[in-house]
Amino acid sequence: MYVGEGRNASIAVTETSDGVRFFHICGKTEASSEPYDMRVQRMLGHLPALLHPNPRSVLVVGFGAGVTAGSLVVHPEIEHIRIVELERLVPKANSVFFREENNNVGANPRTEIVYDDARHHVLTTKDSFDIITSDPIAPWVAGSANLYTTEYYEQCKRRLNPGGVMVQWIPFYESDAVSVKNEVATFLKSFPDATLWSNDIDGEGYDSIIIGFKGDNPTIDVDEIQHRLERPDYRAVVRSLSEIGLNSGLELLATYAGGGRDLSGYIAGAQITTDRNMRLEYLAGAGMRNHLAGAIYQEILRNRVWPQWLFRGSQQRLDLLHLLLHSGPQPAR
Repeated sequence: MYVGEGRNASIAVTETSDGVRFFHICGKTEASSEPYDMRVQRMLGHLPALLHPNPRSVLVVGFGAGVTAGSLVVHPEIEHIRIVELERLVPKANSVFFREENNNVGANPRTEIVYDDARHHVLTTKDSFDIITSDPIAPWVAGSANLYTTEYYEQCKRRLNPGGVMVQWIPFYESDAVSVKNEVATFLKSFPDATLWSNDIDGEGYDSIIIGFKGDNPTIDVDEIQHRLERPDYRAVVRSLSEIGLNSGLELLATYAGGGRDLSGYIAGAQITTDRNMRLEYLAGAGMRNHLAGAIYQEILRNRVWPQWLFRGSQQRLDLLHLLLHSGPQPAR
């Protein structure tokens, strides 16, 4: 449907016979309208926006298909969405070919697109944000692993307002257990109380997002989230979630796969990725032909316990969330 050669990357948009569109950058599929991709792309926006009590400003690292940034458009409190993107052709193409999926985010008056390297922008901007959502391409793609380092996370943390939320995408597919453990351990070094949320396909895993909080002892009020979703000005949020198979706040929260306080055993011995140790780029590349997402997800679930420190609310809703967590995918024994 589209091919373009930019200053920094070649991009393409393709469509299959059943109408699914794919966005490719330098030959690598980065985003699509497939249901499983739409789910994680929207979760990257909706989860932090709902976990933050009053989000006003957002920094989105990477335009991609625009779906993550577009999912933030429907949240009524958000006043400003800044997208930092390296290649100018990406918003130009995907504002056309993924316009419906991304709510035409590129033309929204609250959206600002900054063309810059993400690390450079986070380092040099004087602005701070309530949410930073980072959805880099897979770490085995050359030049991407520097968005998985502790220096990057610390830079992002400094740009968060008090109580702010940092979100990072972590793939289970085309990877291996050691790479995922390194990615989780590196994020937890900067955000010790981070939580992991799964984009699961039939109990086989697929990919995930990890969310860190700037502040001590974070909590998630399940009642407050559900009350927000019941407000008239949240109808577009509810519709967007239902389109990816999440029909309530509890169903969204039931994607919880573990927290930093649960995963110390899981990440034992994992190496921290730093700017001076980019082993992850090569380690992940060695595992790109693997099909281990299910096994990786199962190992994470074996460490998951009910997070009494995290969720609060009415006993009825907490009991229902507990039931949903235990009726979903369970670790293999």
